[in-house]
Amino acid sequence: MKYVIVTGGVVSGLGKGITASSIGMLLSSYGLVVTAIKIDPYLNVDAGTISPFEHGEVFVLDDGAETDLDLGNYERFLNVSLHKDNNLTTGKIYQAVIEKERRGEYLGKTVQVVPHITDYIQEHIQRVAQLPVTNGVKNDVCIIELGGTIGDIESSPFIEALAQLKQDLPVEDYCFVHVSLITMVGGEPKTKPTQHSLKTVKSLGIMPDIVCLRCEQTLTAEMQTKLRRTCHLPLETAIISNCNVDTIYRVPDIFRSQGVDKIVLNKLHLAQPHKSSLEGYYGILKCIDNPTLPKVTIAVVGKYTAMKDTYLSLLRALEHASFYLQCRLVVEWIDAELFETTKPVSDLLNFNGVLVPGGFGNRGVEGMILATKFARENHLPFFGICLGMQVMLIELARNTMDWSNANSTEFDETTQFPIVKRSHKLEIQMGGSMRLGLFDYDLIPDTQTSKLYTEFGFGKTISERHRHRYEVSNALFDQMVEKGVVVTAGKSQNETRRIIEVVEWPSVSFGIACQFHSEYVSRNNSPHPLFVGFLRACAANKKT
Repeated sequence: MKYVIVTGGVVSGLGKGITASSIGMLLSSYGLVVTAIKIDPYLNVDAGTISPFEHGEVFVLDDGAETDLDLGNYERFLNVSLHKDNNLTTGKIYQAVIEKERRGEYLGKTVQVVPHITDYIQEHIQRVAQLPVTNGVKNDVCIIELGGTIGDIESSPFIEALAQLKQDLPVEDYCFVHVSLITMVGGEPKTKPTQHSLKTVKSLGIMPDIVCLRCEQTLTAEMQTKLRRTCHLPLETAIISNCNVDTIYRVPDIFRSQGVDKIVLNKLHLAQPHKSSLEGYYGILKCIDNPTLPKVTIAVVGKYTAMKDTYLSLLRALEHASFYLQCRLVVEWIDAELFETTKPVSDLLNFNGVLVPGGFGNRGVEGMILATKFARENHLPFFGICLGMQVMLIELARNTMDWSNANSTEFDETTQFPIVKRSHKLEIQMGGSMRLGLFDYDLIPDTQTSKLYTEFGFGKTISERHRHRYEVSNALFDQMVEKGVVVTAGKSQNETRRIIEVVEWPSVSFGIACQFHSEYVSRNNSPHPLFVGFLRACAANKKT
């Protein structure tokens, strides 16, 4: 197994995840099978209970693991499906080691950070690196991203473990990449913070093979020489400029233009099974750089719009659909609460379509309901995801069924018409009582949804990733279907009950909502059918 290990310095948020993903994409373009591990030094066992405002999106894998959003970047850039153990946290490690200690597996020894925690980290990495991510094919390379910054207290055991791992491996089996920041002061680039960062990482036993510098402009040869001298970097250490760009999709091309793929391949002594193939990727860049493409404007009416990373996969899925349809995507994030107070819902007429995403809690829900009602009555293309589907049905129940106080029991436990209610006890107990991970559902023939999946070569049974603890009340929903205010487009295969998975507005150009998170499985090279259908309807909806 070959390892590419990405660390960061100075500050967090420099794009270590995109750096790791971009290197992985370049390696996989040669026919190599690449997997990835994200290390998060926080004490949480997983990302499931962390506020989206603090940590960004929770990304759910096939096996139901609630992980860091960077695993979404890995899956999209590498076109793989990862496992729960591909996200390693301090909480997971200490929990596992303490459980072993309680079982007496350490035979009475004093359990310490070194060697017990560091040994566990190394064993975990080496085991997970072998887990197949592409149709059972053996992995060639494992990308490891260490979250946070070098020098953090919580990162210390991981740095020690990685330094020990390096000692046990042949020099051609690992490549260290250190991401650091070149700050700008009065328009002048300053290298001092990076000098301190490099000295710190070297003092901890790691000599970077590549120094990837986040900067506003490409570093001059003079500045690179200064870094080499002040940090005692050998000539074989590559210094790469990772300049600020308008879109993350440019990063692999920036790296390739500076020979990062060749540097890594040579360091790891990797033969290239095939000539590099990035035709699909450069097709994306061609689309991004074409100003003549028609513009499509989308209003995302959500709860967590103050931080865009909370809807990262959603944005990526919209982008994938826009690349497929060859259009320019413009997204405006609207706080749903504004429709309850100062913002007129008629502002939605300025958009080609409306999307209501997932979320938890009642804040902003009434604003979402107002937005959904306006979209339906004004024939705006509408797409609801998870909470968005529940909002769609609450709106229909109130305004077409005369169930004026219809609601979800999440927001009103005493409602007379609980069109959405808490799920029954689930077989898989993760993240409290949530239904998490990949579940199958059956398409209903002759619906918009089934036609879209068929267009992309899917059969009648679809697998999608879920993250919810409330579901539609079948009894009340059936009454709505009988009245003709909603169409069933998909039901789960649960043996004890058929969960409503997809619903549609009847006789509308596009009005679809799904219980699952379709954005999680959209890929750079294969957009999700529902996002394509939504964006296509939006493109056809010319604003008056």
